[in-house]
Amino acid sequence: MSETARSAPGALEKAPDSNRWKALVFIALAQLMVVLDATIVNIALPSAQQDLGISDGNKQWVITAYALAFGGLLLFGGRIADLWGRKRAFVIGLIGFAGASALGGAATTGAMMFGARALQGVFGAMLAPAALSLLAVMFTDAKERAKAFGIYGAIAGGGGAVGFILGGVLTEYLDWRWTFFVNIPFAIVAALGAYFVIREPEGGRNRNPLDIPGVLLSTLGLVSLVYGFTRAESDGWGDSLTVGLFVASALLLLAFAVTESKVKAPLLPLRVVTDRNRGGVYLSLGIAIIAMFGTFLFLTYYLQVIKGFSPIETGFAFLPMVAGMMIGSTQIGTRLMTRVPARTLMGPGFLVAAAGMLLMTQLEIGSSYASTILPAMLLLGLGMGTAFMPAMSLATLGVEPRDAGVASAMVNTSQQVGGAIGTALLNTIAASATTAYIKDHIATATSKQQAQLVQMQGAVHGYTNAIWFAVGMLVLAALIVVTFVNAGRPGATAVSGAVEGVEDEVAVPVVVH
Repeated sequence: MSETARSAPGALEKAPDSNRWKALVFIALAQLMVVLDATIVNIALPSAQQDLGISDGNKQWVITAYALAFGGLLLFGGRIADLWGRKRAFVIGLIGFAGASALGGAATTGAMMFGARALQGVFGAMLAPAALSLLAVMFTDAKERAKAFGIYGAIAGGGGAVGFILGGVLTEYLDWRWTFFVNIPFAIVAALGAYFVIREPEGGRNRNPLDIPGVLLSTLGLVSLVYGFTRAESDGWGDSLTVGLFVASALLLLAFAVTESKVKAPLLPLRVVTDRNRGGVYLSLGIAIIAMFGTFLFLTYYLQVIKGFSPIETGFAFLPMVAGMMIGSTQIGTRLMTRVPARTLMGPGFLVAAAGMLLMTQLEIGSSYASTILPAMLLLGLGMGTAFMPAMSLATLGVEPRDAGVASAMVNTSQQVGGAIGTALLNTIAASATTAYIKDHIATATSKQQAQLVQMQGAVHGYTNAIWFAVGMLVLAALIVVTFVNAGRPGATAVSGAVEGVEDEVAVPVVVH
């Protein structure tokens, strides 16, 4: 038995919370709201921009304000959950997110909209780690944990695609403001349910004083990193401010790592990320998200601009990916997670997703949805769902209860930073390939129609070039999993009544969350 297990013998004897499955409903609902919000606003952005008189130069701030606040404050939000208690942080995050959404829906100026989006990011940074860490501390039985994380993983992976559908429906049939107002009933139901149903296990708080230098360094470092990639997309990689942001981010995060190794009560205990299994999960998830966000971006443009789909049709076109994720997460991942080591699910999962991406590299202007895009989306969803579920579980398995919030925040941080990198990097690759293609072929166009055709062909050429890069990212994620993740069955260390039967190959501490 490990030192961690011996240090908390009382935890091993506690029966699981009888309301844990009811609690999962409200945790999943909150997670769905946060994930939906990441894509639903994208659909509404053109209409909101016109109504509020936001310039083309400033429209990116509707997305960027949220990304900066959310990505920059996640570690702080995870630590707040450990300090205040996950239930309290969860409920406060929901109420704040609902208030910020109401402000966004009622916005009358661009500045009001930007402020509302930043507030959504602030409360989302508190809400998201609290939700995942509540799962980690409430579900300790191996099979139950597999089911719970299967549901959570399906929502985390597929919710973004559902956002496209809901965003299209609300924008087309109601008004763009409803893409904000729709969060309010989600948040109210989840907050009330959490308040009355969730009973957080005792003794898991981290009551050490807050690491203020760590908070400042991590927040400024992550904000600089996310903003650097955002600027790279709009102003280029050679832009002096972009380069300055990357340099500042590297220095700040290096100073953060040094600080965390020296202070008595660090914001991010290095034991959380230096464990090879958790480190491998954080890194592979971030890289896989780079590929996934690029797919959302390019497929949306391809379907709407090249194929002429409406926003609603585009949203429904993503449904096969959602179905694949749900099958991969709740059927394959959940059933096998307690039977095989995590890497035998995550590695092949990322490779199946890469096979789906590989199909998308064959896209042309006249490609059929049924023969090319549909099977590609099914494979992508199936692979990501299979990989995400054990990854979510392993990322929080074995951490001490007092570190559950910040370990959960690291999962969200890797996804948020991966999303920012994916959008900027893949868009830059696509734009460069498109420009080069048009420059080489435009001279052959003898009419306006032919010139338009060349431009469309150039756009698709750019998409497929970027998707090839995404294929490489998924293969790299699989290699990282095989190299670093050496834990046994993810459920093998989650015990409900005793620690007998723990396998020697498990490289994480044996604890009950």
